[in-house]
Amino acid sequence: MNYRNLHSWDVTAEEAVEIQKQLGSLIGLTPLEDVRYVAGVDLAFPDKGSGVAAIVVVDITTMRVIEQVVAYEKVTFPYVPGLLAFREGPVFLKAWQQLKVPPDVVMFDGQGIAHPRRLGIASHMGLLIDLPTVGVAKSHLYGSFIEPPNVQGSYTFLYDKNEVIGAVVRTKVGNKPLFVSPGHKCDVLSALKLTLRCCVGHRLPEPTRLAHELTQKYKQATLFG
Repeated sequence: MNYRNLHSWDVTAEEAVEIQKQLGSLIGLTPLEDVRYVAGVDLAFPDKGSGVAAIVVVDITTMRVIEQVVAYEKVTFPYVPGLLAFREGPVFLKAWQQLKVPPDVVMFDGQGIAHPRRLGIASHMGLLIDLPTVGVAKSHLYGSFIEPPNVQGSYTFLYDKNEVIGAVVRTKVGNKPLFVSPGHKCDVLSALKLTLRCCVGHRLPEPTRLAHELTQKYKQATLFG
């Protein structure tokens, strides 16, 4: 799969912030339609200088895996909260180039527009691959919210002042909620509905859960194989 080369990756943290400000204005939020193939993305870092990206494409009508790819890449950008796309993006894009089956939407283990500059990794990569994307994060980064009830499928909205930028979703009783936000070519309700549809007995949506399993296997093989 191809992607658009919108900027250099060899930048400082200050330059990365400026790039986010510029790209954030390009994000489009529209309802999702006719979704069948969902790609889940997860990244892991076996050591400080390398990253592993896994992409698993799932048919959500059956939850059957259609394709999966893994890529390994050196990383040079430091870990900086709010700028993780500059550390993780090149690794993801290397895996993306291997993918053969075009997904209808790509789901990231990370933030979408629930980000100080509206450009979490799901939004950032959405602009590069020019496809609908959704961010499903395991932890809170940005925005105010009220904890949803301890009931499967319950949710509250995530706000930036008076603007809804995502949802806080309880996908499994007794587990911490997920922080769901649209990335690009998607809207909040579509991201919420897709996440709930993809959660089948686990806290995480099936596409990203399977991608996480894959990165962990590859990470272990890299460290101990």
